[in-house]
Amino acid sequence: MNLSLYSVHAFVILDTDGHRVLAKYYNPKGRGYLEGPDPLKGLTTLKDQRVFEKGLFQKTKKPGGDIILYDGHLAVYKHSLDLIFYLLGGPSENELMLHSALSAFSDAVHMLLRNQVEKRAVLENLDLVVLCLDETIDDGIIVETDSTTIASRVSRPKADTSEIVINEQTIMSAYQVVKERVQQRIGQL
Repeated sequence: MNLSLYSVHAFVILDTDGHRVLAKYYNPKGRGYLEGPDPLKGLTTLKDQRVFEKGLFQKTKKPGGDIILYDGHLAVYKHSLDLIFYLLGGPSENELMLHSALSAFSDAVHMLLRNQVEKRAVLENLDLVVLCLDETIDDGIIVETDSTTIASRVSRPKADTSEIVINEQTIMSAYQVVKERVQQRIGQL
């Protein structure tokens, strides 16, 4: 029975050609948190990760499914235009929790990128996407599953949009100030 909070082993975004757009692998065992088998099972090198991602892409490239057990990992995935989002966990993980976290992340990214979630937009706003991921998953622990909360924590602060109201009274008071200062200068000469 898995009673650990470390339920996410990896998060990956691939394009429709199977190329990596973003990948983040979590290894809490390397920090001494977990006992037992390695959760990443040989996915510690870049070469191994790319081979794994290529095989995962081959199994999930057609839209339709959303959960698959691949190479000892439970993979929850979601298609979005020309991208596929993956959340990987252990084979005995709660797939509903993983799916909820992936949906929250995906919805938050849609909010932040104004529903233009495509490869180009994700790469141009990679800072927001990574912050969104960090607000959803922290070191393999799902910390938030509400997309609105995630998006609000990540969104850029809006510039001060307070408008200056110019009306007749404002112009007259400015004119009076200038008139008084000119008179003071003339009086000093």
